[in-house]
Formats: sequence, C-alpha cells, structure tokens
Amino acid sequence: MENTSNFIHDIINKDLEANPELKVHTRFPPEPNGYLHIGHCKALVIDFGTAKKYGGMCNLRMDDTNPAKEDTEFVDAIKEDIHWLGFDWDDRFFYGSDYFEITYGIAERLIKDGLAYVCELTPEQFREYRGDTSHPAISPYRDRPIEENLDLFRRMRDGEFPEGKYTLRAKIDLASGNFNMRDPVLYRIRFIDHHRQGKKWCIFPMYDFAHPIQDAIEGITHSLCSLEYEDHRPLYNWVVEHACLEGKPRQIEFARLNVTYTVMSKRYLRSLVEGGLVDGWDDPRMPTLCGLRRRGFTSGAILDFCERIGVAKSNSMVDIELLEHCVREELNKTAQRRIAVLDPVKVTVTNYPEGKTEYFTVTNNPNDESAGTRQIPFTRELYVDREDVSTNPPPKYFRLKEGGEVRLMGAYIVKCDKIITDDDGNVTEVLCTADLQSGCGNPFDGRKIKGTIHWLSQAHAVKANVMLYDRLFTTPDPSNLPEGKTYNDFLNPDSLKKLENCFMEPSLAEARPGDKFQFVRMGYFCLDTKNENTFNRVVTLKDSYKVQ
Repeated sequence: MENTSNFIHDIINKDLEANPELKVHTRFPPEPNGYLHIGHCKALVIDFGTAKKYGGMCNLRMDDTNPAKEDTEFVDAIKEDIHWLGFDWDDRFFYGSDYFEITYGIAERLIKDGLAYVCELTPEQFREYRGDTSHPAISPYRDRPIEENLDLFRRMRDGEFPEGKYTLRAKIDLASGNFNMRDPVLYRIRFIDHHRQGKKWCIFPMYDFAHPIQDAIEGITHSLCSLEYEDHRPLYNWVVEHACLEGKPRQIEFARLNVTYTVMSKRYLRSLVEGGLVDGWDDPRMPTLCGLRRRGFTSGAILDFCERIGVAKSNSMVDIELLEHCVREELNKTAQRRIAVLDPVKVTVTNYPEGKTEYFTVTNNPNDESAGTRQIPFTRELYVDREDVSTNPPPKYFRLKEGGEVRLMGAYIVKCDKIITDDDGNVTEVLCTADLQSGCGNPFDGRKIKGTIHWLSQAHAVKANVMLYDRLFTTPDPSNLPEGKTYNDFLNPDSLKKLENCFMEPSLAEARPGDKFQFVRMGYFCLDTKNENTFNRVVTLKDSYKVQ
C-alpha cells in the first residue's frame, strides 16, 4: 500500500503541501468482540500502509467502549493477526476505555455549555419522535435546565437509574437533513462488566462521540474509516470542534471490502462459532485471518490481494477467485512438491522383484532450482488414486485402463494387464507389468505414452487425514438474500469433506504444522496447526481467475 497512490494519498498530499511540518498519524481501531476477518484486513493495510508511506505513525487502539462481547482473547488474537501481516505499532497501543474519564469530563462540559441534555425518551418514543425528511425530530426534554441535566448525568454515572431510563444527547439540530445530527445519543446506561474496567462504569459513550475524542487525544491527523461513516462525518467534526482538545483529526472514508461467497458480519460469524456450525473462529472456511492462516493462506498473498483491489470511494464486490489466485500464484513459486494419494487403489507390478526397493529422483519445485531434489522409493506394491483407474474408460482416457500404458511419474512406464473389482464393481487392485528399461526416460522403441500419473510405494507411504475445504456459502452475494431467507439457508453442505484413508510420501512425516506443499495434480495443502497428521487443502490447482 505504501508503494501505491490513491485518493486518500491525494488528500494527504494536499494537506502536506499546506503544512509541510505535518506528521501523518493514523490509527487502526478494531473492536475486541471477535477475530479480524478479511474485511478488517483491508482497513488495517490502509491504516498501517498509509503511515508507512509517509514515514508517519499508526496507533493500534482497541475500541472497547461497548463492553458487550468484548474479551482479552480477542485483543490477543488481533495483535497476533496484525503481526502476522507484517505490521507493528511499537509503543502506540491503546484502549478506548483508557479515555473514559476524559470523555466523561468533555460530556459534562458540553452540558455546562448548553450543548448536551439528559433525555428521558424510551427507545420506542425515540423512534416515534425521530421525524422524517419533512418533519423535525422532537424531544420534550431538550430545554431541561443545565443544572438539572448535570445532576441527572452524574447520578446516571453513580448507577441510580435502570438501563434505558435516560440517555445523554447532544443539542445540535432536530431539523437537520442528516439524521445523525438530530441530537444524537452520546451516552447510555449499561450495567455490564467491562473486560478491563470491571464495574467501575455503568454509563458508556457511543462510538460517534468517543471515537473523535480518542483520535484528538492521540494526535491522529487522518482518521481513515469505511464508507458507512461518511454520513457521520459532520457529527465527527462537531465533536472535534467542541471537545476543546489540541488535536484536530480529519476523517476520510473509503469503500469497505466485500468478497463473493463471504459474510463479513462479526455477529453472524460469532453465531456460527457459538452454534457449533464451524470449528471455532479459526475454522479454515471462515473469512477470519486466523482461519485463512490455518487453511494455509500466506500473509504475502493477502497483502497482494489488498494491493490489487486498491482503495475506492464506492462499494463493490470483489471476486473471491482473486484472493485464491493470489495465494495460488505465490505457492506455485514457493511450495515444494510432494506426492499424496487421497483415494488409494493398490497396484501390483507383477514383473518387479518382491522385496526390492529402488529410488527415483524428483524435483522439489520446478520453478525454483535452489529447492533441489528428493528420492522417492519404488517397490512392487504401489498406491495410485482411484480416479486414475477406469474399468469403462471414456474416449481419450490416458490413465490406467486394461491394455493401456501410462508413465508412473518420474519412474517406469507400466501396462495395465488386469483390473480386479469386488462384487459391487469397485476396483480393489490393478495388475501391471513395467517396462523396466524405461526408467524415467522414453521407451527405446519410440512409442508415445500420453498419460502420466502419480504413485506411492505401499511399504513406505505414511497415512494421514485430508480436509478438502470449499466455500462456506452457495450464493455469490450472501448480503443480498431473498425475502424470508437467512444466511443459514445458503450454507454449503459440501464446504468440508474429510478423507481419513489417505497416503503420503515418507518425507511428509517430517512436515511441521503450517508447512505448505503442492500435492502434485491435487492442489496446495497445509499441515493443520490444530489436528495432528491432518492436511488442509488451501486451493485447488485450477485457476479460473482472469488477471486484469
């Protein structure tokens, strides 16, 4: 992000022209009520990347002004995800709750200045009196005397009143065409334990009031946020103006990230976790950064994805195939090749000596000579994938069929003599003879072998589990659901297939959790960090994304 330019940078450039001494200072303010997802990733890349581009600073601030569902578990996870992406905040780590006392003091000053009042409308009355484009909002408590407002607000803090009894509202303009300016709520009563403050507070500031104050206190120059806050900018500016703080941050909005087949709602993602529909926040089907990391996506691929989609002023939908393309492109260059047979069928090479083992040399990565080579053992009994055997082959089938020849990748050419099946027609064994003169070269008689399949020595193969992950939803745009439908109606029943009888080449027994490989002809896989001896499919080999 620091190497590119966009409309945010154009604005900052003009600010720097007007004030060359300006030190660009941004912030990333996640709410610690869940794990970061790919949508947050775009925001944090913009925040941290912009600061880096201009040699400035970026704060990490936990937006913990709403204590419901907030937890230190999420704080730790957010830090881990940001570090994984390669960003750091040095000593600039803060909590929004650090400023509760200052924020409260500013609220009292607004009351004393006649700019805030305690309102007694119920939520139902609040909606009823909100007005419309032709009629202003109404509050019968707007002209409550200052001393009475101050007394009620202090008693709200002392916990004298039940939730919902009172709110503190800004006195701005009940007839404003921007409904966010129609005397918005600044504080509400909540009797709930705060993850850091405990029971100290029972009134909590609203985001629109707390956030600009926090930005101003920390000296933020450019408060970068998603487009949904564009209509809130006048309120942001109003709070900055009347907070009487030295800092004067500027809010700039950009389009949020929407990805096909993906839901960005933390509330819904939480419901998937709590309902047991996924294996935690880090389930490899989840759009969370920890889920993508566990599945095998790399930080480099995700940053590349964010770089490619750019920074826009209007919302749009990004094809998830672009994200898959980015990780596929990186792993094609970096992942070592390994052999895995996911649905094994026994092959017996009848003319190969029993008890003999020889080794064939294969490359670790054809795109990287420095990756070197490895030795693959060959014996009389082998495993091949079931899809490479057919008793009723279609035209131009160049794999194992009776009377046909294939090359065993990196090894001999074999002729399929007989396919043995059980009573249900399932293949149980294939009998072949090898051209023992072919080695890993071409036949001496010049015949052409059109098919090549992968294989493993039965005696040396190691058993493992494989998780084949697919998209979590069946609809490209889960945010646009038919009337009466919910997200759950479009959960993909085939988003996970568990394979428990897979075999790997022996070198994979030494793999460490998080290691990534290309299983030849199968896709890219990562050794799971939670389940022992389990490989997660990152993406398939096929890339249907057309590079723009």
